[in-house]
Amino acid sequence: MVAVRVNPLLLLAGVFLLAGCDNGGGTAAPSTSAVATSATASPSSVPSSSVASAPSSSAVPSPASSAAGKVVVLDPGHNGGNGSHPKEINRSVPAGRGETKPCNTTGTSTNAGYTEHAFNFDVANQVGKALSAKGIKVVYTRSDDSGVGPCVDRRAEIGNAANADAVVSIHADGSTSAGAHGFHVAYSSPPLNAAQGAPSTALARALRDGLRSDGFTTSTYIGSAGLSPRSDLAGLNLSTRPTVLVECGNMRNAAEAAQMSSAPGRAQYAAAIAAGIEAYLG
Repeated sequence: MVAVRVNPLLLLAGVFLLAGCDNGGGTAAPSTSAVATSATASPSSVPSSSVASAPSSSAVPSPASSAAGKVVVLDPGHNGGNGSHPKEINRSVPAGRGETKPCNTTGTSTNAGYTEHAFNFDVANQVGKALSAKGIKVVYTRSDDSGVGPCVDRRAEIGNAANADAVVSIHADGSTSAGAHGFHVAYSSPPLNAAQGAPSTALARALRDGLRSDGFTTSTYIGSAGLSPRSDLAGLNLSTRPTVLVECGNMRNAAEAAQMSSAPGRAQYAAAIAAGIEAYLG
């Protein structure tokens, strides 16, 4: 497996506890930059902001893949230690467009208690393994699910520093609106640079088509036809690379919560996302 590494950076983080995603997940999702490769961030330490490379895999890269050698940054939203470190993740950081946001948030969960951060981390790693098997270089914004952060601005920096061909932030939503279900893919709008224009919208459509082709339903409560232009998500605003944020579904919806909580369900999400990324890169 090929991986890109970025030098670890220590960050102080702060907390903003949300039922949904921020700067990237739900109504907002996190953005951060360097996460450590396999360093396990201790919840009692400063947030890990190192770049995590893709887990080792025995799969042989496919020389036939036109995407081989390209770089993808995967950003599993939130982190498992955020909830116990409110001071760190609540501090304000740049969010683009002259705004600031809390460093990160806790994310949401199903009514039964299955957490979004765990879902994001599992799906991202499965996506990474699938891409690595095709010879694609994979970088993660965090290397474990027990650390704090990294902050939303640092997550964006990771993709920028890796000169990524595509950056995909993986989340799940927590809407309590009656009947709210389905996935949506957010992208920066209006764009702040060339990469946030046509390249990001093309990536958003590729992810949307990959999920829809695998049987997933587009959102009934946000965006249109599975696409959601956003101006308030730091990870998208601060990116200089083609970047999107995927809200895989609503964890408060019973049917989607059941799928997200199951290993086969997460594998299906991962396969669809990986296919969308590869289609974009190809």
